[in-house]
Order: sequence, then C-alpha cells, then structure tokens
Amino acid sequence: MQSSLRVILGERSYDLFFGSGILAGLRDEIAALRAAGRRVALVTDENLARDQAGVLALLAGGAEALPVLVLPAGEGTKRLAELGRVWDFLATNRLDRSSVLVALGGGVIGDLAGFAAASYLRGIPFIQVPTTLLAMVDSSVGGKTGINLEAGKNLVGAFHQPHAVHIDTALLATLPPREFAAGMAEVIKYGLLADAELFARLERAPLTLASDDLAAVVRRCCALKAAVVEADERETAKEGGRALLNLGHTFGHAIEQVTGYGTYLHGEAVAVGLVAAARLSEKLGYIGAAEVARVEAVVAAHGLPVRLREALPLGPLTAAMARDKKVRAGGLRFVVLRTLGESATQGGIDPALAEAAFREVGAV
Repeated sequence: MQSSLRVILGERSYDLFFGSGILAGLRDEIAALRAAGRRVALVTDENLARDQAGVLALLAGGAEALPVLVLPAGEGTKRLAELGRVWDFLATNRLDRSSVLVALGGGVIGDLAGFAAASYLRGIPFIQVPTTLLAMVDSSVGGKTGINLEAGKNLVGAFHQPHAVHIDTALLATLPPREFAAGMAEVIKYGLLADAELFARLERAPLTLASDDLAAVVRRCCALKAAVVEADERETAKEGGRALLNLGHTFGHAIEQVTGYGTYLHGEAVAVGLVAAARLSEKLGYIGAAEVARVEAVVAAHGLPVRLREALPLGPLTAAMARDKKVRAGGLRFVVLRTLGESATQGGIDPALAEAAFREVGAV
C-alpha cells in the first residue's frame, strides 16, 4: 500500500511516496514523461546496479532503455571529477531544461546527482529514489545537494528541491547490516533533536529490518524533516531552524574529513558526533551524565560506534570544524541538547569545551 506526504514550499512543493514495492508507479511516471516528449536519464552506483539489478531494469529497461550512468560506490564519488562525469553524461544524452534526472541510490548519489541537476543548464528537475535507510530518512528530503572538497564535507552545493521522492522500503532488503546501522544514526538524531517519544521507542528495542514499525519510523523521520524544511528551507534562521538537523554533524563531518572519507561511513561518524554533542551539552549544563549514558546506550544498541575506532589528532579535527558550514563570523555554532528530545543552536561556546568533548570520544 502506498501513502504520501507533501513538502509544502510554494511552487517548489513536492510529494514523498512511501510503500513496499511501489516503484512500478515511478516506472509509469517515467513512461508518461517520455511519451510527452521529455528526456529522462538515470544515475546510480555500482552497488545498486549489482544488488538491485531488477529495480534498475524496471526503471531503465524497456524497448527504449533510459540512458544510465553507473558511478563508483562510496563517499569518494562526491567530488568534482565525478560531478563532471555526470554533466558530460547529461550533455551527451542531450537533456534539456524540460528533461528529468532520476537519482537511484544512497545519499552520495542523491547529493551528487541532485547538484548536477541543480547546475546543469542552471537547473533541471530530478527525482530522488533513495535506496539506503540514511537516504530514506534524511538526505533525499529537503533539497540540499552537493559535493565534498578536500577541505571539508559538503562545502560546494546548492538548494534544489526534488520533483518527487519515492521511498520503497523493500529496497532495504539487500542493504548490508553496516549500512543499515549507519542510517540509524540519523533516526537516532531525529529522536534526540525533536521527538522524545521516538527516542524512547529506540531505547525500548533496537529498530531492525524485521521491526513491524520500520516503515512508520521512516515516515516519522521524513515528517520531522519536512516540517523543519518548510519553516527554514535555506537555513537562514538566526537560531534553531534547519541548522538543528546538523546535531552531531559538526563533530561527524570533521571525523570524515580527517580520515579521508573512507574509514567511517557518514552515519558512523555522525554516531560518534552524537555522543560528542551529548558530552558537550553536559559540559554546558543542559543534560546530566545519566542522559549522556542513555545516548551512548541507544547508539551502541544499534551497532554504531560511540568512540573513535582509532585515536585521531585533535588539531586536524578542530581545524576541520573551523571550516564547517555552520561557522558564522569566524565562530563555531553547535547544535546542543537542552533535553533528550529538544535541541538548540548555540554560538560563542568556549572551544576548549568542544575539544574536551572530542577527547572524551577518542581524540588525542
């Protein structure tokens, strides 16, 4: 059964479609677009092409197959050279401003293909088809697209809302356990920042592929993000707003950058970042040691790290945080926990406190 949720952004509004085995509807939508004379192309990665070959054939096959670009899997693909490959692919297949690009994959493919769509011919429509838990609950919704630089994570990008998002939870069946756990970092984040009831549910029992409420939790996370995006689409609020979605990410992005975008999956780095953010919140007097322990317990129960696997030097980590997108007037802003289920942005924090929090999760 299919359900939907609308992200209301005026002329940029769009629908999220939820269900299991729902992609036949997208196949029909693609056929209708092509029948109307609009070109459609698809970008995916090697893992998806191997593990979900049937889905790829469903969407891209047929008498007149769609042009498909298969990129390497992994965070290393979110870089300028691969972005250039996507632009060349679009140009070679003569996509114009009425054409539609389909992003079939996890967060890397969604971010990269979304940025290509935002920038090619100054913007063409694109459709998100997230295939990982992390992409389903977070990165496919909200219109943030981009690539990484050596200097930092997501430093180049654009706000470009998708035409639609098709979230088919049946695709999670082939997701490796490590990737599912990585997605749970974002689910935990939503509970911590805005939904104490969701966090309590995760405390009672880990969410797994076999959980009866998996689809409901995915939809709940999307609804939480949609509400934030509707209120602050381009992260311009002086306090709170869309920046709250970065809980744990200032620490997490620094970990990814220092380790070269390969040692940690994004969700794994965010998991350590959530623990560091909780420890920083404790140092600021908002939560106590018992609450920090609860955060660590939920993170660990979902197969995620609560500390760095190997010690990392504090200097490069703090330098990476200084290049974070949330820096304002040269000063860092962190997302902190007022309680478990309520968060806030805060600037003017003594850097020594953030460094101490990083040390407590394994930095040296």
